[in-house]
Amino acid sequence: MSIQLYGYWRSSASYRVRIALNLKKIDYSYIPVHLVENGGMQNSEDYLRLNPSRLVPTFVDDDMDITLNQSLAIIEYLDEKYPTTEPLLPQYPQDRARVRMLSQDLACDIQPLANLRVLNKLKQDFNADNDQVQSWGKYWIEKGFTGLSKKLETRAGKFAYGFAVTMVDVCIVPQVYNAIRFGVDLGQFPIINKVYNNCMALDAFQKAAPDNQPDAVKV
Repeated sequence: MSIQLYGYWRSSASYRVRIALNLKKIDYSYIPVHLVENGGMQNSEDYLRLNPSRLVPTFVDDDMDITLNQSLAIIEYLDEKYPTTEPLLPQYPQDRARVRMLSQDLACDIQPLANLRVLNKLKQDFNADNDQVQSWGKYWIEKGFTGLSKKLETRAGKFAYGFAVTMVDVCIVPQVYNAIRFGVDLGQFPIINKVYNNCMALDAFQKAAPDNQPDAVKV
């Protein structure tokens, strides 16, 4: 298969790309990269040759001889390569810019503060226990969702930016999954919660869910 996605079942960035691939109805091979087992497969020599950043996802399109490893870049690449199937960026420049902004609020400002390597660093170097790590993640997600909710007040319809799925929705759903894991009360954020539930009614989002991946670990 010409398209491969190297990912981890619970990685937010991998989750985003899985959603986009499903929305675009693109067949792909999924290659699990376990981030914890045996010191983390992302640290293996084979994977380092593919992605020196030691992160997931890594996206490979053999037909175009391209390898990408940033989720939003991958999503925009898919949107440009397959423009007629479920467009994820709006038509007009001002709307496209706003969708990018909201997507980056999630993918660049909220999610990285509670990703696996940050949480591991808190434990290893600052002796944080599990409760402190949980509190850290919950704090940053709630802080980020508070700002995001205000921005969505004038933009959201059925979905985050109006009444069609966009890249913002592709980013919101994995972050809500994280919020639930960290014990965030989504009742504080009714717009985000509504968008999440509307997205999760769609097959593309359901198929991309972490628990539905072949490398999922039941915890």
